[in-house]
Amino acid sequence: MQYDVTVIGSGPGGYVAAIRCAQLGFKTAIIEKYNVLGGTCLNVGCIPSKALLDSTHHLHEAEHNFATHGININTPKVDFSQMIQRKRDVVGQTTEGINYLMKKNKIDVHHGFGSFVDKNTIKITPEKGEAKEITTKKVIIATGSKPSSLPFIKIDKKRVITSTEALEMKEIPKHLIVIGGGVIGVELGSVYARLGAKVTVVEYLDRLIPTMDSAMGKDLGRSLKKLGFDIKTSHKVTAVTSKGKEVTVTAENKKGEKVEIKGDYCLVSIGRRPYTDKLGLENAGVKLSDRGQIETDEHLQTNVPNIYAIGDVVKGAMLAHKAEEEGTLVAEQLAGQKPHINYNLIPGVVYTWPEVASVGLTEEQLKEQGRAYKSGAFQFRALGRARASMDIDGQVKVLADKNTDEILGVHIIGARAADMIAAAVTAMEYRASAEDVSRMSHAHPTYMEAVKEACLAATDNRPIHA
Repeated sequence: MQYDVTVIGSGPGGYVAAIRCAQLGFKTAIIEKYNVLGGTCLNVGCIPSKALLDSTHHLHEAEHNFATHGININTPKVDFSQMIQRKRDVVGQTTEGINYLMKKNKIDVHHGFGSFVDKNTIKITPEKGEAKEITTKKVIIATGSKPSSLPFIKIDKKRVITSTEALEMKEIPKHLIVIGGGVIGVELGSVYARLGAKVTVVEYLDRLIPTMDSAMGKDLGRSLKKLGFDIKTSHKVTAVTSKGKEVTVTAENKKGEKVEIKGDYCLVSIGRRPYTDKLGLENAGVKLSDRGQIETDEHLQTNVPNIYAIGDVVKGAMLAHKAEEEGTLVAEQLAGQKPHINYNLIPGVVYTWPEVASVGLTEEQLKEQGRAYKSGAFQFRALGRARASMDIDGQVKVLADKNTDEILGVHIIGARAADMIAAAVTAMEYRASAEDVSRMSHAHPTYMEAVKEACLAATDNRPIHA
């Protein structure tokens, strides 16, 4: 069968690329090695983790805040199996939605492992049955990523686990050791800390969520300690051993001293690596970088003119929404349009509580660039809305150009930060100044008032409510 465009991988990047291609009139196919569509994000990543985070947030509110609100209940009991089942139901509903979208847009779905025979021929090998081949004019590789590990760590998927297994636990850990203080580690650590587990985070660098502005990592660390986290930054893991129901993590602190931590589960969350295994890229002549990423130009075209790559397999942040934008960009380019992506304005979010969200440059990056800037911050505890909801932890930090006042970065830790960051992206897409935002009317009482106040602080240090 001949297609105009074939997409390998059905995660957010892949299925969005396929839909946009179909909308633009291309005869489109999508290949997915698993029996369900949606990739890591929908099945073992973004969606299931948020389902568990939401469930455990309700538990934490019931245990700690309901009485203050004047709501008296018996001590909540956790039905962990039902919590996991609800997560599965959410995932199922979401993946069914993708199936519907494929049918609606008349996209042919092929289940099986896709690999290149040559640059225009894809072999599809199902779990059962015979392999088949399809031909295609264009190919979009959207195969995503898989969890990374360290050479000396043996992930047995029972006691030493990745995020995939952490979303399907049969029991609540007594002591969960998390290697890596990035997004995945702090999110899943939060889930199990709320459920009563002791959680120890071991992070090689000197702060949590190290890719974000340092102020966010410091504030998040304080909030997670209130939740019971034991946070060990500047610790280098040197060994992980598992015996029976006990896992031992050995690390060195910044003084070179040996530290041993014992728990019943160890979550390895040190990042993810591009998934290009057995794709047969050599048969098509596609080049990989030293880091195992597929090399592309600014149009996401590989060195083979009819083959493109998007999402986690190419350079840049491994984010579902980044992959979606890239999928749309490639599809529209194939149709002769001229879309663009400003990678500096792709936001990042951590779904802990308080949430953390960021867009643009961090203060550390501005200092490294030697760029003249000014900073304004506003604490959530000064917001009437935050006091009303008992969500007073956090702040908004706005960074603006010292000379032009253009907003260069917005960093938020606090309730609903994940939703608030979209307003910052909008402002920065239109190159707004801090004063522009500070002079816009913000509804009262809302969390977004903190953004206005931080912009006032950045403009000429004149916040009203600080």
